[in-house]
Amino acid sequence: MAIRDAFGLILSGATEAGFTPYSQAVRELQCFIGDPVASIDSAIAEDPGFVMAHVFKGYLFGLATEREATAVAKACHEAALPLAATTREQAHVTALGHLANGRWHQASRILEDITIETPRDGLALQVGHQIDFFTGNARMLRDRIARALPAWQSGMPGYHAMLGMQAFGLEEMGDYVRAEQLGRSAVDIEPRDGWAQHAVAHVMEMQSRQRDGIAWMRANPEAWTRESFLQVHNWWHLALFHYDLGETDEVLALYDGPIYSVQSTMALNMVDASAILWRLHLGGFDVGDRWGALAANWRKAGAGLYAFNDAHAMMAFVGAGLDAPALALLETQREAMRGNDDNAAFTRDVGHPLTLAIKAFGEGSYAETVRLIRPIRSIAHRFGGSHAQRDVIDLTLIEAALRAGEGALARALTAERSMARPDSPLSALFSRRAADLSEN
Repeated sequence: MAIRDAFGLILSGATEAGFTPYSQAVRELQCFIGDPVASIDSAIAEDPGFVMAHVFKGYLFGLATEREATAVAKACHEAALPLAATTREQAHVTALGHLANGRWHQASRILEDITIETPRDGLALQVGHQIDFFTGNARMLRDRIARALPAWQSGMPGYHAMLGMQAFGLEEMGDYVRAEQLGRSAVDIEPRDGWAQHAVAHVMEMQSRQRDGIAWMRANPEAWTRESFLQVHNWWHLALFHYDLGETDEVLALYDGPIYSVQSTMALNMVDASAILWRLHLGGFDVGDRWGALAANWRKAGAGLYAFNDAHAMMAFVGAGLDAPALALLETQREAMRGNDDNAAFTRDVGHPLTLAIKAFGEGSYAETVRLIRPIRSIAHRFGGSHAQRDVIDLTLIEAALRAGEGALARALTAERSMARPDSPLSALFSRRAADLSEN
């Protein structure tokens, strides 16, 4: 008798013994808690022919944006290929193959088609949503989930995750009121849903509601930090609120505590570490030897696989004053641009010019930084990340314009930021500096 999940979807090759840890892995991924890799490994050990267990593991590693993890994703795809599978499961195997080989957009389209036909395929929705994030596709972050949501209802397992993903998609499309409503509803249903917690934090970041954001993150940190592999990113969001308020001691305390006291070599965590130190660097703050430890880990990670990561690695190399790895990174990017995967375009369109700009900023070539960043601002979403993450591009541009003495441009950029973030103390600080520049 075929094993089916709670929504009646067949799981080929599964027995009850393998289905139990698989279900646990699904719940762990939906909340970003626990160890879904260990859970899915248990499922595979019980049922080596369980095709979706191999696919699930491949997705976890394929979304890690790390070279060694990508090799595991490819191995999972190879393991899944010969196994008995339904048409839906075969589509998953194909999507995994594209993801493991850097064809993010093709994987996204297949997962889109799966969920059009089977809107209660929660794994297809969640992996597709993550791919939308990594490719900076704000519209699909919203619409992928919106298409499926009518098939879901309160009480269904994983419903909170659907609300949390929809909240983030709405936020990235600027629908802040509904985004906050759905995000809060998701957290009410499942307080440990780290993605929903982060969606509400994004709303408050974009609305410059720093005190609300601090209160939101401080209200129940036990829920979103306990055994959470998204906790570093959520602590980063808290640090952003303090940064905008000019509370740099709080920012450094968070960096030295939950953000990077355990000096993770995971790319996603190193991105957050680089991003917060670079913001402090832009403000002229000396962060001591913190750059050195982070840069050492970026050197181990390698480059050229995902352009968004490369830009953050360059921040660390510049901050640590390491010219050789900076030059090696640029050469690796040039090689990546000759590839035929999606990262070639990510790098060519946005990643390489931005990485060059970051290096130029570190060398004091502020006019060159401005020249490199201005053409990519409107297309920066192409290399992934969220509005909050990509804000570092605008911050670098404004600071470079101010330091280059380009008064007219600095006033234009600060007026633009003040319109978008009128309640931001940082916006006000930039405006004062631009005004002072024009008077001198």
